[in-house]
Amino acid sequence: MLFDLAGKRARLAELERLVNDTHLWEDPERAAQLTRELGRLRDELERWERLRQRLQTVAELAQWAQESGDEGLTPELEAELRKAEGEFRALEIAALLSGEHDRSNAILSITPGAGGTDAQDWAEMLARMYRRWAERHGFEFEVLDYTEGKEAGIKSFTALVKGEYAYGLLKTERGVHRLVRISPFDASKSRHTSFAAVDVIPEIGEDIKVDIREEDLEIETFRSSGPGGQHMQKNETAVRIVHKPTGIVVTCQSERSQHLNRMRALQILRARLYELERRKREEELARLRGELPEISFGNQIRSYVLHPYKLVKDLRTEVETSDVESVLDGDLDEFIYAALKQEAKSRQRPT
Repeated sequence: MLFDLAGKRARLAELERLVNDTHLWEDPERAAQLTRELGRLRDELERWERLRQRLQTVAELAQWAQESGDEGLTPELEAELRKAEGEFRALEIAALLSGEHDRSNAILSITPGAGGTDAQDWAEMLARMYRRWAERHGFEFEVLDYTEGKEAGIKSFTALVKGEYAYGLLKTERGVHRLVRISPFDASKSRHTSFAAVDVIPEIGEDIKVDIREEDLEIETFRSSGPGGQHMQKNETAVRIVHKPTGIVVTCQSERSQHLNRMRALQILRARLYELERRKREEELARLRGELPEISFGNQIRSYVLHPYKLVKDLRTEVETSDVESVLDGDLDEFIYAALKQEAKSRQRPT
């Protein structure tokens, strides 16, 4: 059940009993974990109570308007309903995002596919789209790695998106994104199809241990590139780390010192190694259940058509819109919301 308020209230009572037990604080790590859970649960239940009170106010206003015939209350009723709808949507998304790392910051990577300059330009358009989405949500968007294309666009891009539920929301964007348009780089003005892959992993905390051996690393330094990069940086402050056993390559050039870029790159490497192991476990469980594992990074999840007509269509949920400009300006919530609901339904299906 998505909204198990009775279960949440029972858990709240249990947590209050546990944190009031003086013996709990003999284990500070567990005490801190339970205290955080208690705070989140209290906040969630308080939000449900505020929504209940708002809906009660709406019902009373509607009854008064009907009995008195006062049409002047209609704008106030509509405003209250919009607020209630927004509060309900926020609570529904919070309920959908119950995974282990859903509240974490997100590490977002974009890689152009085949298609040369068009694909690199498409990758840059996606980077801007996610930046604008992050701004709409009040999230911090910090570029960690940016490598320019030779003519236009980007060859590689990695950003850290900081904010509560950043990973839980953005994880639905993992996959291949397809663009169809008249190429601005083709003198014959022919139609081109471009692809770019988006990967999203959670930023993991220091409490999660990932074994990285120094002898497994190949570390290079180079001058930063991108905006404010190579024409300003004279020292080799950027760092590239290759994890030889897995072939994972991580680059960071956002900091002014080589030491800080190395620390950031190792942090991203830890997150990617952790995510690699998590996905392997999921695929193994799927094989044991007789299911085909979803290889998210290779799946085409959404098409953006700019010519001969305008349409953005999510191929997983069938959500679509002709307002392509708005989507490319960061209006992604309908796609994300639908994907989260679909994921929740698939988890609830009996096995």
